[in-house]
Amino acid sequence: MTTALTQNALAGILSLEAYTPGMPIDELQRRLGIKDVVKLASNENPLGPSPKVKAAIAASVAGDNLALYPDGSGFRLKQKIAAMHGIDTSCITLGNGSNDILEFLARIYAGPGRAVMFSAYAFAVYPIATQAQNADAVVVPARPATDPVMPYGHDMAGFAAALKKRPDVALIFIANPNNPTGTWLPPDEIEAFLKVVPPHIIVALDEAYFEYQDAALRPDTARWLKTYPNLLVSRTFSKVYGLAGLRVGYALSHPTVADLLNRVRQPFNNNSLALLAAEVALDDQQHVADAVALNTSERARLVKELSAMGLKLLPSQANFVTIDFARDGKPIHQGLLEKGIIVRPMTSYGLPTFLRVSVGTAAENARFLDALRAVLA
Repeated sequence: MTTALTQNALAGILSLEAYTPGMPIDELQRRLGIKDVVKLASNENPLGPSPKVKAAIAASVAGDNLALYPDGSGFRLKQKIAAMHGIDTSCITLGNGSNDILEFLARIYAGPGRAVMFSAYAFAVYPIATQAQNADAVVVPARPATDPVMPYGHDMAGFAAALKKRPDVALIFIANPNNPTGTWLPPDEIEAFLKVVPPHIIVALDEAYFEYQDAALRPDTARWLKTYPNLLVSRTFSKVYGLAGLRVGYALSHPTVADLLNRVRQPFNNNSLALLAAEVALDDQQHVADAVALNTSERARLVKELSAMGLKLLPSQANFVTIDFARDGKPIHQGLLEKGIIVRPMTSYGLPTFLRVSVGTAAENARFLDALRAVLA
């Protein structure tokens, strides 16, 4: 029966390994009976959503809105996103998180006989979406571990060289900053690459961690859309806006690309509370500034303390740091779990000696550092 049930499944699906998210707090509590848990595994905003968002959701739930379907077009949210970026609403597609956008792209542009290009040590959804469509993955080697500037970072010269050899590439994913490494690309390197990409190849610039970058490092990607119609930029409300539990993301692209995305987008892929939360979140940029300020100061603290322990860290412009312990990371990960600290092992990314740690509050980071010192001792 098992063979019969899988007989007509796509080959890419049969050989696919499902995405494994960061461990939920409840799971650790069930597994080890630990009540006081700190989760630093999924790059969530430790401040949570804006208080204005919480108030708006509470007011909405108190009414009768949940009995009605949401606005399938996301009209009000698109209006605010368009105003923020100075573009037309026809250039915007809404997703159930930005990974929804990445899946749309693979469904439209990938498939048998086509290839998708991305870097080694990049976001796990890229290879998953590629394989699910039975497309070929062109994995560009990352910069070497010994690179003095950006170890394990995207190698754009390598992207350009690989592109010349693969005329079947239809879609390119670039993460800036990249998850799980935290590494980033200077704006001029990204634009130099865009200039050599043929116009029929879509370049998806994944900017989930954009707001955490130093302002001087942020590319003006909305402006690039006019020059490079094959560019798509994806953003999310899951990180700096603190709405990971509600799942809202969006894409900025040429209207033709947006039209294709909306053809495969599921009806009502954003629920009413998610749309409302995102709208209100955009109005509270002070909360965003507070989240960025906390992340900047606490990330620097983590880098200083971890470096003082003699640990090697990858450079990061995101809301996490990735640590190389130069030995199997599993026992360290387990030791932290036993002390109520959830971090993210990197074995599934091909980095078995690494752990990724989200930047939490000052108190959460202090608990992590104390627990790590104890485990390493």
